[in-house]
Amino acid sequence: MSTPTAITPTEATMPITIRPVEQSEFFAWYALFADYADFYETPLSDETAVLVWSWIIDPAAELDALVAVDEEGALVGFAHHRTFLRPLAGSKGIYLDDLFVSPAHRGKGVGTQLIDAVAEIGKGRRASIVRWITADDNETAQRLYDKVAQKTTWVTYDKELA
Repeated sequence: MSTPTAITPTEATMPITIRPVEQSEFFAWYALFADYADFYETPLSDETAVLVWSWIIDPAAELDALVAVDEEGALVGFAHHRTFLRPLAGSKGIYLDDLFVSPAHRGKGVGTQLIDAVAEIGKGRRASIVRWITADDNETAQRLYDKVAQKTTWVTYDKELA
């Protein structure tokens, strides 16, 4: 995982540091990840959380995680991301799998800082794009996303595999 430079806050944001999650932060990350699962009304088992954490902390795995840390050292948000190949473009991209900010810290620039930090990682990896999806009814997130990225015309499909 490449280590981004800590993002310093601007006047419009709260004092937050964005950095890679540390191996000792499982329980703080887990609390946010559980809130994220609750937000999307998705059951989260301990086994699934431990599996995802194992991907995050394994340098050979594809999934990386950044965290947003407040002035007191508390984790207040995360961004899970990974590199993907773009055959038609002949380039790589960064896929932002999950973005979550605790409700008490929303609307204060934390989500923007996390997205910007993922973009910096993408630049470092010579990626051409950062891509993500959100639920069509997540209007709050879409207001942020409309400010920092372009909405695409692509429609997403899932084919479940048994």
